[in-house]
Formats: sequence, C-alpha cells, structure tokens
Amino acid sequence: MKKGPARIYGVLGNPIGHSLSPAMHNAAFEAEGINSCYVALESSDLKGSVVGMRALGIRGMSVTIPFKTEVMAYLDALDPLAEKIGAVNTIVNENGLLKGYNTDGSGAMKALDAVIFPAGKRCVLVGAGGAARGVGFMATKNGMNLTVSNRSEDRGGALADFLKCPFVPLSKIGELDVDVLIQTTPVGMFPRENASPVPSDIFREGMVVMDAVYNPMETKMLKDARSRGCKIISGLEMFIHQGALQFQLWTGREAPLIVMRDVVTNALSI
Repeated sequence: MKKGPARIYGVLGNPIGHSLSPAMHNAAFEAEGINSCYVALESSDLKGSVVGMRALGIRGMSVTIPFKTEVMAYLDALDPLAEKIGAVNTIVNENGLLKGYNTDGSGAMKALDAVIFPAGKRCVLVGAGGAARGVGFMATKNGMNLTVSNRSEDRGGALADFLKCPFVPLSKIGELDVDVLIQTTPVGMFPRENASPVPSDIFREGMVVMDAVYNPMETKMLKDARSRGCKIISGLEMFIHQGALQFQLWTGREAPLIVMRDVVTNALSI
C-alpha cells in the first residue's frame, strides 16, 4: 500500500474535457509505484489558477490551449528553452517556486526523428499558437528550412518574424514545395473530426505529414495525406513524447513510454 498523502498534478486549459493527459499520467504514476494523482482543471481564470496551484501545493501542471503564452507572466522562473521559445506547456512547483518549461517542441522532434532525418528538410508549419512556437523553434534548431503558414496573417507573420523564416498565408499553402508539413492548430480535434486546416490536394507522395491533434488518433487531414501516399505521424506520438518529458521533469525518473502509449491508444480506440 502506498503511504502518505498523494502528490497532485493536473492539466490546465479551456476547454479540457477532451484531454487524455489524466489517463496517461495516472497510468504512468501507477506503473512506477508513485503515490500521485493527475486531474483535469478547466478554468477561464488563468491568474487565479496559478495562484491556486501555489496555495494548494499542486506539484506540477500541464498547460494547454489557450494559456501557453499568457501563463508565463504568472510564473516565478522560466527554463532557458521555454524563455527562448516564448511558450510554456509544463509547470514544476519547486518548493513553492513555479518554474515553466516547454516540452512541445522536443516531443514533436522525437516523433519526427522516428520517421525522417529533419536537418535540411523543407517544412511548413501550420498554426501560430503556443504549440507552434515550441515546434517551430525546435524545427529550426534541428536544421529544418521552415515556413510558417496561418489563417491570421498578423499572428502568422509575427511568428515567422520570431523564427526568422518566411510566412505564407494559409490560402496560398498549395504553392509551397515541401518535404514535411506539421499541423499545430486545434482544427480536426474532437468533436470537429470532419474538419481539416488544409486542402487535400496539397499532399504529394512521399511527404511526411504530422498532426499535433491526437483525438481522434487519425484526423481528416492525416486520412487525406495517407490516401495520397504520404507518410503520416499521428498527434499521439507528439503527445506521448512531450508527456514523457513532463513526467521526467516532475519525478526525476524515465517515463514508462509503453504504458503511456498503450493507455492512450486504448482510450482512443473505444
């Protein structure tokens, strides 16, 4: 029997009902014999939520849409990588000091590395939110020739300026000749499974197409890409790898990747 009070962890976002982070992290804690509990925390009050995290002694937090950039203003310290990226998806409570990290970009690169060697590849990044900042930063750091594409030209252009790469409006994405497409917006996420952020005719055989959306496991965009001979990477892979990095930050242990992947895959297959 596990002794002592359980440590509390959670995921903060709005909406958050779709998240499988609780299932994934609770399975990891159980597999490692760690007396901890991970819960979903939906809130429209970001500042109050961070204050509550400190007051209640919540040991760690995942941060998701729409708080990844705004949350930085309420933290005590930032990991150098998160500071450079300008977005946080992980908070560690170090004896009352709240420190922000970013595991999105590294998680995405781990998923991509399993399929393609990224250096020198031409990549279009769809989106301009917090996830896009992390993924885009790590893509350029790993030597990819990046172009940002987004529906809002103001936001997309600002991200492209930050990443020091070209910007192309989403309406003109079909004009690009790329090796890799990485999609980071919520488009295609449950319950809007029939939506895709890009037209299917932009895909060509041999392209690598990755979606950050993991619910459903194969989005409409990925189905379109598969049908045109592309290599696809489900958002499940990025989700698992970024979660494993979070687990390591919180516990100091290697994450049980197989357990985490199995529980999420089973939940998405129901």
